[in-house]
Amino acid sequence: MSDTPASPGRGPDTGPYLAPDLDLTVALTHSPGGPEHVFVLVSRSGRLVESTLPDPPAAIAAVERFGERIFFPEPGPPKLCTQQYGGPQVAVVTGTFNGRTVNSRFSLTDGCEIGRWRALSPLLGGVAGSTGAI
Repeated sequence: MSDTPASPGRGPDTGPYLAPDLDLTVALTHSPGGPEHVFVLVSRSGRLVESTLPDPPAAIAAVERFGERIFFPEPGPPKLCTQQYGGPQVAVVTGTFNGRTVNSRFSLTDGCEIGRWRALSPLLGGVAGSTGAI
């Protein structure tokens, strides 16, 4: 466990910020029936408590920026998504984000899903491209 600041410096879109309270577990498989890789990311009161991710500050920044929209999407009309295949990877994220229960599945089955994955790629082990807008 580390007692270092979760993310020093500036927030993704504004000024200085503290990391959100989160306790997330990511179960990643690269192919159906393949081995499962598990990562954890825990932040309390703006401090990184535990992580097995390659870049915890980037993962926290991605969750801070996109987590609310991705983990708790508002209902609305169906989205039109490009029909493209990004690969067989699947990630399941469970835990809590700012006191709310998270249970989200990520895949690369179409353009919308690829966008979701890329937005949170530092949390998902950095697979499938860099962090991008959703």
